[in-house]
Amino acid sequence: MDLRVLGCSGSIAKDNRTTSFLLNDRVLVDAGTGVGDLSLDELAAIDHVLLSHSHLDHVLGIPLIADSIMRRRLAEPVFRSLRVHALPATLEALRRHLFNNVIWPDFTRLPTPGQAIVELVPVEVGQRLDLAGLHIEVLPAAHTVPACGFAVDTPSGWWVYTGDTGPNPPLWQRLRGRRVAQLVIETAFSDDERALAEMSRHHCPSSLAQELVQFDAETRVAITHIKPGEMAAVTGQIAALGIDRPLFALARGDRFSF
Repeated sequence: MDLRVLGCSGSIAKDNRTTSFLLNDRVLVDAGTGVGDLSLDELAAIDHVLLSHSHLDHVLGIPLIADSIMRRRLAEPVFRSLRVHALPATLEALRRHLFNNVIWPDFTRLPTPGQAIVELVPVEVGQRLDLAGLHIEVLPAAHTVPACGFAVDTPSGWWVYTGDTGPNPPLWQRLRGRRVAQLVIETAFSDDERALAEMSRHHCPSSLAQELVQFDAETRVAITHIKPGEMAAVTGQIAALGIDRPLFALARGDRFSF
């Protein structure tokens, strides 16, 4: 599996893009501002979007992708909808707050209700999906809104993305005994803002350390969702904790093969 990190920041600033990962050029995991760096051809090649939850930094690209690719898709011999896979509560948030003809046109009914460019597909935690040749499992997450993560089976082991989450015992139970090639886990705040991290159900370095003791020490851990301007504080505090495992911060433009 080929993975492109389009965005891995907790918000925007120069050279910071919010969460978006592209798998094998056809499956998008979250649709943050990172999708804006894709060409029109690259956008048109995406068949599926997996959404971890409804927060703006993870979903704002979907309405814009729909607008950009609709004419291209209509010109193809066989029309293809962009299939958006998410928890029912996340899909309902998209219907109410994005595709409502106020914030944005309802691309779940355009260009026609019977041939819409966006198809909303409900999933549930524990479900296994076969999308574009990838075998994917929906994982539990613990956030302020209904949320999930995703695990993708690869020849190298599972690629695991936690989504936005705070402490999450069910996740570690589900991963126990699996060979994980890479764990992508968020650490949005520094320990200086631990109270805010706890209230918003995000990680900070000290809570990350407590979580990782439950997991295989050999697994390579990639940190994502660090807020702009906080990279040095977060990575410095993680280093000071002496976490004994391979660990690094993701960067926009990173590519991996599993």
